[in-house]
Amino acid sequence: MKIDCVGGGPASLYLAILAKLREPAHEVTVHERHAAGTSYGWGVTYWPDLLADLYDHDPDSARIIEERSVCWRGGFAYVGDRTTAHEGDPGHAIGRHLLRTILAGRARDLGVRLEFGREISCVAELPGADLVVAGDGAHSRLRTAHAAEFGTRVTTGANRFIWLGTTRVFTAFTFAFVETDHGWIWCYAYGFSGEHSTCVVECSEATWTALGFDRIGNEETLRLLEKYFAGLLDGHALLGRKDIESHAQWQTFPTVTNTAWSHGNLALIGDAAHTTHYSIGAGTTLALRDAMGLARALGSAAGPPDVPAVLASYERERKQALLPVQSAARHSAQWYENLPRYLALEPHQMFALLGQRHSPLLPYVPPQLYFHLDQAVGRMQALRWLKQRLGPRLARTLQSRRGAERP
Repeated sequence: MKIDCVGGGPASLYLAILAKLREPAHEVTVHERHAAGTSYGWGVTYWPDLLADLYDHDPDSARIIEERSVCWRGGFAYVGDRTTAHEGDPGHAIGRHLLRTILAGRARDLGVRLEFGREISCVAELPGADLVVAGDGAHSRLRTAHAAEFGTRVTTGANRFIWLGTTRVFTAFTFAFVETDHGWIWCYAYGFSGEHSTCVVECSEATWTALGFDRIGNEETLRLLEKYFAGLLDGHALLGRKDIESHAQWQTFPTVTNTAWSHGNLALIGDAAHTTHYSIGAGTTLALRDAMGLARALGSAAGPPDVPAVLASYERERKQALLPVQSAARHSAQWYENLPRYLALEPHQMFALLGQRHSPLLPYVPPQLYFHLDQAVGRMQALRWLKQRLGPRLARTLQSRRGAERP
């Protein structure tokens, strides 16, 4: 079987690895439009359950990924001049470039062909392919060429964000919320190596404009953000991308959904198929699990794979698995878009709600009331309030909800 994967990110590379492991006779090629060794972004996060899945599918690459990752437990939140700590589940992070390097090396060792510096814009450029996998990101050209067939929908978030690095190494997942003359600006940071951390900064559109970020260049942006987060950075620098100019580093998050994940022999994977808000840290995990799902569907066929049946099975499985994650991502984004609602709480209370921001009911319940729902005192009063205003079904949902989620 001839498989062409477009895009050299984790989804394409891991699918190539698993396809060759399942059937060494497959002819697998990964096409990356950038030059070899080029990678953008800083660190990516993942959790122990993904690491267990990686070991189940390919222990060799999993071992290297684990060895080269950093691990933390819990986190800190700085709200103005107030601080709180949280004991949470362990998390892992690894540099995006390093992760791609590990996966590319493993793929090459298994006989996968890696091609760099060539843009693939349509399936016709890959004649003879039995399966073409679009792993070329949220702005996938292959998907866009068939947007009507895929039923692609892209919606953008209300807030502005910028993805940066810093030379300060954080040993726990760290949040900082800073009040300016024009509203709040905040960041979440985590270390991914012994030298660098990721630092994602976010604010409302109104604050972004009022602070002048729509009018200043990248270097001025970094210096101004260093001023706002001086206490957090402790004298360390913020680092931006060198390959872009002007104001392009600031973005509004694009949520991508597709009614169908395949068209003919073209399949979507990773961000080309779906995106989830960065605040839940699931993008890389979902991309790798897409690769696992597609490889599993390919491997389940007896004899030569029936590509339409394989892709239908892959789509059913992954769409079902994504439902709770996509819901959590939507509500997480909404929590940050309504951040001022929670800033009057004490820091430990705010951090508690931060961990529970995936709840669909949180936007409708007064924060103080929601905070007490897990405590014996006031629980019945809270449930009566919910039944009166939201109806008994929603009240039961909240009563039976699970504990706090990961930050």
